[in-house]
Amino acid sequence: MVHFHREKFVSRGGPDGGDGGRGGDVIIEVRSTMNTLADYRHNMRFLADDGKGGGSNNMSGHGADDLIIPVPPGTAIFDATTGELLGDMTEPGQRLTICKGGRGGRGNQHFATSRNQAPRTGEKGEPCEERQLRLELKLIADIGIIGVPNAGKSTLLSVLTNARPKIAAYPFTTIEPNLGVARVDDETTVVLADIPGLIEGASQGAGLGHDFLRHIQRTRVLIHLLDGLSSDPLADFSQTNGELSLFDPNLSKKPQIVALNKMDQAEAKELYPKLKKEMKKRGYELLPVSAMARTDIREVLFKAVNQLASTPELADMEVPLPVYRPKEDPKQFVITREGSNEWRVAGAGIERSAKMTFFEHAGSLRRFQKMLGVLGIESALREAGIRDGDTVSIGDYELEWQD
Repeated sequence: MVHFHREKFVSRGGPDGGDGGRGGDVIIEVRSTMNTLADYRHNMRFLADDGKGGGSNNMSGHGADDLIIPVPPGTAIFDATTGELLGDMTEPGQRLTICKGGRGGRGNQHFATSRNQAPRTGEKGEPCEERQLRLELKLIADIGIIGVPNAGKSTLLSVLTNARPKIAAYPFTTIEPNLGVARVDDETTVVLADIPGLIEGASQGAGLGHDFLRHIQRTRVLIHLLDGLSSDPLADFSQTNGELSLFDPNLSKKPQIVALNKMDQAEAKELYPKLKKEMKKRGYELLPVSAMARTDIREVLFKAVNQLASTPELADMEVPLPVYRPKEDPKQFVITREGSNEWRVAGAGIERSAKMTFFEHAGSLRRFQKMLGVLGIESALREAGIRDGDTVSIGDYELEWQD
C-alpha cells in the first residue's frame, strides 16, 4: 500500500503503507484413504488464494493458506510440458510443493530515505508460479497377477481375496486394475492386484498397454497365469515377458510364480506334462491350478508369499529421480527487434520486476527506470539503435522510449 499517516495535530505523519501478505503454496499430499485419481478427470485447475493487501499504520496483510491437493499412494507427478518426474509419492503424509506462493509487495514505508521522505512508491506482490502437471497412479501391491486376456486372472483374485472384480468369458473384461487383500495366516496379509490382460504391442500402447504396464512397476512379485485352453501357452508366456522387457527392462527381472490355469478341463490336463518340462528348461516351476474349481490355488499364494519374503521392499527399489535444473539468472536478458519501431526485452528478472511495478505511481515508475539502467538494458537498447517514440515490450507491458 502507498499511504501516509494521518492524525490530528500531526501534519507530516510520513509513509505508513503496509506490506501485502504471502500467497499460498500449492502442495500435493499423499492420503492413504484415497485409491484413485478419478476426481481430477473433470476438476483440473487449482488456484491457491492470494495474500491480503497491506493496510495503513504499517499493518501487513495476512498470508494465504496453502492449497493442499490430495493424491493416493503410488502417484507419480510429472511436468506435462517437459515430461520430467517431479516426485514419486509413495508414503502417507508425504508432501511435494508444486508452486510456491509469491511474497507480498512492499508498502511505501520501505522506500523512505533522508532525501525522499514522502515516497509514492510501492510494489505489487511477486508473480505467481504456474505449472501443468500429469499425474499417473501406479498401484502399490505386493503381488501382481499377469497374463494374456481371459487367462482367469480376475477369477483367481476373487477366490484368493475378498475382491469382487467383473468376470466374463471374453477378453479385456478387466479394464482397470483390481485390488484385493489375501489372508495368509492370522498375522500375515498381502495385497494382490489383478492387472488388465496384455497383448502383443502393449509396450507401444496397443490394447490396454501402458495402463497395464505402469502398474506392474509397483509390484514386487508376479503370478504369471497361463491359459490352459490357449492354442500355445508357451508363446503367450514369451509374448508377455517380451512386452515387459520392451516397456522397462527391470520388469522382466521381477520374480515370477508361473501357473497353468483351467486344469479342470481335459485339454489343460493333457497339455500340462509337456508344458511343465518346457518351463523347467527356462528355470520355472509350473504349478497346476483351477481358479474356477478352486483347486491348488493356496499353493500358488504360498509360493508367492515365500518369494515375497526374499524380495526387497518397494522403497529399496530403484525409482527415477527428479531432474534438477539450475534457476535462470535474473540479471540475464535478451533484446529482439520485432518491427521497425518495436522492441522486446525478455528476461526472468526484468519481467518479474515489471509485474511488481505500479506504473501509475510516479515513484514506482522512476524506480523501474533506474532498474533498467542498473541491469544494463538501457545502454543495450541504445547500442541496438532504439529511437524516440519506439515501443518497448517487457512481458505483458508496452512502454514508449524517450531519451
